[in-house]
Amino acid sequence: MLNRQQRRRVSSMTNKMGKGIGLVAGAVAALGLASSVQADEINLPSTLIWSAYPTGTTGYGQAVGIGNVLQNRYGVNLRVVPGRNDVSRMEPLRRGRANFVFGGSEAMSVQEGLRDFGVRGWGPQPIRVGLWNLSDACSFALQVHADSDMHTIEDIKGKRVPFVQGAAAPNAGFEYLMRYGNLTWDDVQVVEIGGYMGMVEAFIDNRLDVKWNSCDAAVLHRVANAPRGFRFIEFPHDNEEAVARVSEEAPWFVPHVATKAVGVDVGDGIEVFSSPYPLMTTLVTEPEDTVYGLVRAMHQHHDEYIDSAPGQEGWAMERQAIETSFVPFHDGAIRYFKEIGVWTEEAQRNHEQQVRRQQLLMEAWENYVADAPRDEQAFAEGWMEVRYNTLVENDMIPLSRRW
Repeated sequence: MLNRQQRRRVSSMTNKMGKGIGLVAGAVAALGLASSVQADEINLPSTLIWSAYPTGTTGYGQAVGIGNVLQNRYGVNLRVVPGRNDVSRMEPLRRGRANFVFGGSEAMSVQEGLRDFGVRGWGPQPIRVGLWNLSDACSFALQVHADSDMHTIEDIKGKRVPFVQGAAAPNAGFEYLMRYGNLTWDDVQVVEIGGYMGMVEAFIDNRLDVKWNSCDAAVLHRVANAPRGFRFIEFPHDNEEAVARVSEEAPWFVPHVATKAVGVDVGDGIEVFSSPYPLMTTLVTEPEDTVYGLVRAMHQHHDEYIDSAPGQEGWAMERQAIETSFVPFHDGAIRYFKEIGVWTEEAQRNHEQQVRRQQLLMEAWENYVADAPRDEQAFAEGWMEVRYNTLVENDMIPLSRRW
């Protein structure tokens, strides 16, 4: 559990996210993207490679829509490579076979060296954000069968829930939401699934009682048309203690009212949690001109792809939580933010703090692996303790102590 000072920092980070977005919105409005601003040229490579979630997902559909604009405007051939799990999306980036990952909160996991990235051969990576998407839908929500007796997260106790192999970030997201109801994996029937679409099929075939998806995933059309249909589990935001339990583990996972969804009518909105999805992430080594050009192109031509896939409204500049991002922005993105007048002193302070966090974690990893246990379980447990102690000793939010 966090001490009082750490709790204040988690609360501050969560509360400031909306404030940070508002400040960016105000700066963009005041600037009006005036033509007098001195802008660099957009220079993009002839081919860009992005890894993304599989076909049929929100992230994949959005990537294709953006790619069409890049092709039409700049002659860029965008190759979107689907990855069935977190590691398969991040591995091409690490090996230099992809320029960007169009993913989700696995960006936080790979920065932190958590779960599938806290094993020998991985460890914390110098990840950077270009832009992120905060849509009117949501990045991660739980669905149950429409005719079931489950209406709250507490109702899933004893039910069949998915644990998707290699999907550390979504599995962690499920765990975060269980914390809202004071549940753990020991309180449910865990069903191991081989991949994302395998989970969808298992739910439709009644082999699962609960599943997860973004609120606007295209595959929810199919789930809605299945015999039992689906509905979302809601998480009332007025339960402050329950919200705090989620925020302690994932400060980027914030209360959100989703007003858009696929497959069901959400009326005036449903109370859920959400985090940026997709996040367009890369490594610190990606050329600055490439990131600058891509961020600028996505901003300036937003109206040309906004209707190409669900959730594209989330790429708007006013939705970038520049002052509160848990992952540092790339220098190319910062260059453009400065150019249009939305990069602030607070954004710079937060950026420097997150860069220092990455540096501390990478140094701790290097020192640890030099004399780490050979046994894989002992290795993982040792790293969990070293990581946690490093962050606490430097007065940083530790997130998960064990996984």
